Amino acid sequence: MRLLDKLPNDFYWGGSTSSFQCEGAWNIDGKGLSVYDKKEIYPGASDWKNAVDFYHHYKEDIDLLSELGFNMYRLQFSWSRIFPDGTRTSLNEKGVQFYDNVINYMLEKGIEPMVCLYHFDMPLALAEKYNGWASREVIDLFVDYVDFVINHFKGRIKYYITFNEQNLFLWKIKVCGGQVPEGQNPQEFLFQGAHNSYIAHARCVQLMKAIDPNIQVGGMVAYNSFYPATSDPKDVKFAQDLEYMYDLFTFDIFVKGEYSHFMLNYFKKNGYKIEITEEDKKLLKNIKNDFLAFSYYASRTVKYIDIDTNKFFFGQNYLVKNPYLETTEVWNWDIDPLGLRMIMDKVYNRYNIPLFILENGIGLVEELDENGEVHDTKRIEYHRSHINAMKDAILEDEIPCKGYLTWGPIDILSSNGEMKKRYGFVFVNRDENDLRDMRRVKKESFEWMKNVCKTNGEDLR
Repeated sequence: MRLLDKLPNDFYWGGSTSSFQCEGAWNIDGKGLSVYDKKEIYPGASDWKNAVDFYHHYKEDIDLLSELGFNMYRLQFSWSRIFPDGTRTSLNEKGVQFYDNVINYMLEKGIEPMVCLYHFDMPLALAEKYNGWASREVIDLFVDYVDFVINHFKGRIKYYITFNEQNLFLWKIKVCGGQVPEGQNPQEFLFQGAHNSYIAHARCVQLMKAIDPNIQVGGMVAYNSFYPATSDPKDVKFAQDLEYMYDLFTFDIFVKGEYSHFMLNYFKKNGYKIEITEEDKKLLKNIKNDFLAFSYYASRTVKYIDIDTNKFFFGQNYLVKNPYLETTEVWNWDIDPLGLRMIMDKVYNRYNIPLFILENGIGLVEELDENGEVHDTKRIEYHRSHINAMKDAILEDEIPCKGYLTWGPIDILSSNGEMKKRYGFVFVNRDENDLRDMRRVKKESFEWMKNVCKTNGEDLR
């Protein structure tokens, strides 16, 4: 039984993107190189140099978001567009002007901006000089970049995320902006980079609140819920430990401000030497997040294996097929709307801090049909089922949630450089290697999502 009648009137509907996946203009108007401008490309994939050219289409795209009825858009500022070499001395006025134009136009259209300050695309100069987040010097440089942004946009931007999916620092090398030095344990390397990012988050939150107490800021994780493949206690414990390590550990740092015994013991028994100073501990204790944010796409089902602690943890062979769930056509991700509700229940009941869903959606292989249209009924069904699950959490379980943001509401390249896996309600006419005309075409789901926003989630037909 639903205890509440409807979603709050100030609920946010919107979308999220990253700069390198949508902006293009990689070497225009003074932008410096980021690690993605030099990143190795998968066979058959694109690079991100043109992306979907939001840089030149931002008014058209914001008009489409406004027509959808979105009242929030989470975009990312490119560090290397504002500070081309990552330092304040390289300030690029044209890059700042671009973001001024975007933010001002969003506000004109009644769209609340949320800005993510880092989405894996470190300025190349810093990655090469300091080996990315492995170096503590990068913390100071990032805080200086954030200081500039907060002061420049004070009064115009209320919502911020410091780092996109910050728990991925623990598990994916492409996130940290560096390379594992020869002879160092790769997982230890990632853990140190993750720790340095946590310190940067703590310092930035403190700085933001000092500059503008009205700012609302939160930490974000890519939430992977884990189900045991069987009722074998080994599988059950393994799934429980994975969920803590992947998700809850980072949320614990955001809320409790300290490393848990579980993780400190994990470091110790595996011989990982992580530099955590007394000053670090004090900084973490002072983190105050206004909301906890997460992305959610799929649950994972796992079987127990002996993890090789001398290799990257992520990607070792512990995933199995869940026979009760359908999967996506690209990457075979499990489609699990109830998983979203369970995450919301678990996270809020553990922390008692409002939630924010910042990414959700389904990637589909799509092209314009003979009539120049895209009929994406699978996307409609995906969002319908996940919005219903979210509403059950909010209205029946009384879980406070500030908003539901979809990933890539206008098609963008994936983080692997793939155009074929499209998430948007708007088709962008390009593929992996042919830029075509970059024309924007509304998909069937556009009108459906427009009605969802118009009715504040009441009409999901």
